[in-house]
Amino acid sequence: MNPSLELQLKTLPSEPGVYRYYDKNDQLLYVGKAKHLKKRVLSYFNKNLPGYRIKIMVGKIVRLETTIVNSEYDALLLENNLIKEHRPFYNVLLKDDKTYPWICIKNEDFPRIFLTRNVIKDGSEYYGPYAKVRPAKILLDTIKHIYKLRTCNLNLSPNKIAEGKYKVCLEYHIKNCEGPCEDLESKEDYDEKIDAIRGIIKGDFRKAKEYLVNQMMKQAANLRFEEAQIIKERLDILEDYQAKNTVVNPNIDDVDVFGMTSDETAAYVNFFKIRNGNIIQSFTTEIKKILEETDEDIMEEALIEIRQKFGSDSKEVLLPFHLSVEIPNVKLIVPKVGDKKRIVELSEKNAKEYRLEKLKQVQIVDPERHTNRIMAEMQKLLRMPVEPRHIEGFDNSNIQGTNPVSACVVFKDGKPSKADYRIFHPKTVEGANDFATMEEVIYRRYKRMLDEGENLPQLILIDGGKGQLSSAVKSLRLLGLYGKITIVGIAKRLEEIFFPEDSIPLYLDKKSETLKILQRVRDEAHRFGVKHHRTRRKNSTIKSELEEIPGVGEKTIELLLSKLKSVKRIKESSMETLEEILGKSKAKVIYDYFNNN
Repeated sequence: MNPSLELQLKTLPSEPGVYRYYDKNDQLLYVGKAKHLKKRVLSYFNKNLPGYRIKIMVGKIVRLETTIVNSEYDALLLENNLIKEHRPFYNVLLKDDKTYPWICIKNEDFPRIFLTRNVIKDGSEYYGPYAKVRPAKILLDTIKHIYKLRTCNLNLSPNKIAEGKYKVCLEYHIKNCEGPCEDLESKEDYDEKIDAIRGIIKGDFRKAKEYLVNQMMKQAANLRFEEAQIIKERLDILEDYQAKNTVVNPNIDDVDVFGMTSDETAAYVNFFKIRNGNIIQSFTTEIKKILEETDEDIMEEALIEIRQKFGSDSKEVLLPFHLSVEIPNVKLIVPKVGDKKRIVELSEKNAKEYRLEKLKQVQIVDPERHTNRIMAEMQKLLRMPVEPRHIEGFDNSNIQGTNPVSACVVFKDGKPSKADYRIFHPKTVEGANDFATMEEVIYRRYKRMLDEGENLPQLILIDGGKGQLSSAVKSLRLLGLYGKITIVGIAKRLEEIFFPEDSIPLYLDKKSETLKILQRVRDEAHRFGVKHHRTRRKNSTIKSELEEIPGVGEKTIELLLSKLKSVKRIKESSMETLEEILGKSKAKVIYDYFNNN
């Protein structure tokens, strides 16, 4: 270790703050936050570091810098700003190359309202960003149907209007604008509409409804019923838009909601901005894991970054799990029941759906990365020392103990390798004895693989519960393979995963890709076994009929079936056809037997 770095480690402060790691080229490698700087930084230089990426990063560190702050929250803010500014290689970044749209209320007399991707600091109001353009366009179309606003870019200053500089355009004549350019609409009336529109964009529909109801009543009082009906239709449009956007209890007001799901390589965070019971913004993002960050670490980063991105100053944040950080004047709540719990679950559902969508895209574009991710997930969930690149599944098939077969199917990188499938006919077991059959077949399969020096699988899957699994384990013990190969059983009823010497089964998420692969291996072993069992049973029936012919032995029967395939075709064959296969004497015996009968 660099002597100056060693000295720095001995003199680290114990206060909350931010630390920065640099390499020999003075490039910033990583920025981190800590409640206790000394403990956190020293943890990186322990011998038992988790994960190879952290080991690689630590090997590059030649110096570090620290900044002390007042609280953990201040450390989180400073860390976030430094990451955005310097983009260190080993930091989780909420990177997004997209420029999201905003709704702009322009800073001008008689403000225009429009969609833009460029935020200009000229005093205009910007609402957003919107993760997708369509919701923003629907909102603008709704506003356009309710209010008549100008769309021109004229400078409608009071002086120029008073001087009569402008004339109304086509928009006025087709009744899309009230003509403020010719002073046909007062600034007070126009600003009242803009104020109501602000409320709609923020999810507060009260002012807009109040404005429309007053306008409708005014028109009706003046006996202008057609105009009153038009305003009523606009009110209906507003209420319809509100109904479509109200997904939570209207009493839940001014709340931010976060949901998350994650796997080995990434986390997926969803954000809802809720105002007056309406989800006025929804945003989901994927965050790559770089140094095996925990969900809590990523959520803390996302919480600060996303709230800044969407300009949220809500005093209440709903989360799926507790965070150690405290935000001044903000309540971080993990709801247990009720509407708040349901909205967090909805946010988590959005994160999960986003993950599935991304994984499907990866499967199409980069199948190797998709396979690597699934293998890593299976290794973790099945408590394996290595990834299950080679899986073998076993299933027994018999009907009332007759013609038993045991199927072995092979999957490589999660896909069937049909050339490696094998069928076993039990030699030491009589009748329907699944346990004894499994014990024999497992022993024969891996005894032969050891003798021939073949590559053993990393995972063996047994179709059945504890009984079949215990029988398979006996054979692995005899071969000295127990503990060297992971072996599990899968029971059909509840899809329980059984491990040897563990009385409590593992229940995987029904949508888990690990469970789907295990089910596919199990189902393929069952299909392959049943297919060969039926073939054997059918051949047994055919052979028993041919064996009744005097003077016909096993070899003659097999030769006939290999050439003619069925008893029916043997019966219908001419003497000449049978002679070509068997010769004159045996052909005459078979021909006379079927034709005389």
